[in-house]
Amino acid sequence: MAVRPRQVSWLPGPPPRTFPGSEAQWLSDDARGGIPGHSGGTAPDSHRTSLDHGRSYWRHGSFDRGMTVNLTRIYTKLGDAGETHLGDMSRVAKTHPRIEAYGTVDELNAHLGVALTVPGLPGAYAEWLARVQNDLFDVGADTSVPHGGDRDRLRVRPEQTEWLEARCDEVNATLAPLKSFVLPGGTVAAAQLHVCRTVCRRAERLAVNCGDELNPEVVRYLNRLSDLLFILARGANGGEEPLWDPGRFR
Repeated sequence: MAVRPRQVSWLPGPPPRTFPGSEAQWLSDDARGGIPGHSGGTAPDSHRTSLDHGRSYWRHGSFDRGMTVNLTRIYTKLGDAGETHLGDMSRVAKTHPRIEAYGTVDELNAHLGVALTVPGLPGAYAEWLARVQNDLFDVGADTSVPHGGDRDRLRVRPEQTEWLEARCDEVNATLAPLKSFVLPGGTVAAAQLHVCRTVCRRAERLAVNCGDELNPEVVRYLNRLSDLLFILARGANGGEEPLWDPGRFR
């Protein structure tokens, strides 16, 4: 199976080598990219992934989209002791803050996948969420690789967050002003978007917990995304949304 992520950190280097004691192919020091591991969830571990050198090179400060990720074995037993690798191949516990953060980003992405299947989701929302799903792999890749070292890595950029802000403004301009807090629910699409929103908030909190070494744009992106998901949930309810009535059942 071959998948083509939009952006993966890549530099030309020697072909992947086979790690002793395992059939999984490891990436060489020059070829490794920031691909989140399965312990957090967004892709098989970087130690399970081989990259086709084909047409992939670092070009003019941007990532070439021609790279192919070839998934070899899906299990290697290398994580059975409760540890895994970050994107820079440092070995950490599966409870490491970065693993918790990008694992929750992966959980969010899975919930977005469900949202894309439910009835009543406007076509424009579906197109936007598909873009967000791809961007969340960028978020996971960024979170998986600590800063430092002598290589450029895939990092979330301000323009990705700005795109979310533009969508927020576009949809919010069509909605009536709120007079109370919104209860999660309404249409199936709105209810699922609220699930996505709450998972996104948790991912944001866990990203903050990674500390100052994390790219601050990751936190900003997740913060704006949770806002967008709230606004889209309101839009999916078409103005008929359940509202909080304080103390109603006391």
